[in-house]
Amino acid sequence: AGCSQKDTDFLHITNWKKAAELVAAGKVSKVNGSYLIPMDQAVAEGLVYLVPEPKSPHGVDVSPDGTHIIVSGKLDSHAWVYSWEKIQDAIANKKFEGNDPYGIPIISLKDALHKQVQVGLGPLHTQYDAKKCVVYTSIYVDSMVTKWDYCEGKVLDQLNIHYNIGHLVAMEGDSVSPDGKYLVSLNKLAIDRFNPVGPLHPQNHQLIDISGDKMQLLYDMPLPLGEPHYVVAIAADKLKPVVRYQSGWDSRNDQRSEFRTRAGREKVERVGDTVHVYGTLIRSHITPEIIEVEEGDTVSLHFTNLERAEDETHGFALYGQNVNLSVEPGKTVSSTFKADKAGVYPYYCTEFCSALHLEMQGYLLVKPKGYQAKAAGMQEGQAYTQADYEKQVKTNVDTQAVIDSVVAFITSHNYKDFPEVVALVEDATDQLGFAGEAKKKAEDFAANGDFQNATLWAGQHWQYQVKTADLGLRAKTFLEEHGATKVK
Repeated sequence: AGCSQKDTDFLHITNWKKAAELVAAGKVSKVNGSYLIPMDQAVAEGLVYLVPEPKSPHGVDVSPDGTHIIVSGKLDSHAWVYSWEKIQDAIANKKFEGNDPYGIPIISLKDALHKQVQVGLGPLHTQYDAKKCVVYTSIYVDSMVTKWDYCEGKVLDQLNIHYNIGHLVAMEGDSVSPDGKYLVSLNKLAIDRFNPVGPLHPQNHQLIDISGDKMQLLYDMPLPLGEPHYVVAIAADKLKPVVRYQSGWDSRNDQRSEFRTRAGREKVERVGDTVHVYGTLIRSHITPEIIEVEEGDTVSLHFTNLERAEDETHGFALYGQNVNLSVEPGKTVSSTFKADKAGVYPYYCTEFCSALHLEMQGYLLVKPKGYQAKAAGMQEGQAYTQADYEKQVKTNVDTQAVIDSVVAFITSHNYKDFPEVVALVEDATDQLGFAGEAKKKAEDFAANGDFQNATLWAGQHWQYQVKTADLGLRAKTFLEEHGATKVK
């Protein structure tokens, strides 16, 4: 293709602040709704300049203090270090060696270059250390990392890598204040580092200690599928991730969803040939359990995860319609499809969430066009007796004993000092409230001799108890692991 026929490629220097000023002054036209500065205007306004750089460059890395630029090209064994001060001086004094075929001024290499450092065969990407002037460059052909000083232009250390390194990442190595300490090498080949299970091998990431003068390999980590590519690292304490979305949150648009649904307000609405389903997900039930539409309808599903506990994500997969949704706590998701084939399509939760996970399923019934329902009798699938009811009640009593012991532990410690535990306790309290309602219904049916419904409601009581116990045990474990103390 002739991409590498010249001795060098070009580094483009763009004055983006000046370009923004031109836009603000109304001197830039739009093309297809976006601002576009033509090349001749960019040249006339002094927006863009060229500097020779090594062929097939892999990244332009500016030093944390903004004084130097490092470019490595895989067809050159050197890393080139440019002086930003020299480049600015050349631009200010219009010191150019010529123009490219499009009229863009070219700054000569000698007027921009600070150092050329021989780092190895196939240099690719560079990361900065916390130590002044120290950088690390991945060397693809030689399969190694080179540690070098870009101010003095000398190699400090080299470490063999396994194998064919591409990108690499130092802790906050792309920021104005790199943290140093560790480096991760993202390697394309593993070859002999792990036991093979067939022709397909994993990729290999290697953790390197860079805290001392010499680099030290610490750990290999296999990864499946695909070439590892560009990575950045940030200190975890700088991130403040949410535990749950606000109830009914549309994460795609970062706002409350117009389709959010609260417990007890689930519904199915038809507008012409479009059916909107407003449903909820909570351990361990999908509401509604049955959705009925007609062949040819457009169906829009809207499901809200009612959970408040951390990491209680639910899934929603619908057979035959290419629907597979991830619904994090508090989130509302939507999916629209054409019900173009009559039949019965099961749906279920794809995220294991509790011991009663199999309860989270239901059916989409797509009725044939012109279908006329016929009256039919119903037959109870399972007949329950007083013995069944009493057996379920005993299970509930035993489960309640577990809940009581967990509650005693939590309340005897300073749980209110841990927001994560407070959220779990609030959720557990809600579930236990639902359990009480189900228990009363079970007892009322039992008092009237209806052990069929009594057993079913006793089972529902137990479901709420299981969720309560699960939340409580998670809270107890959290307190134990985070140094909670007993209260007096």
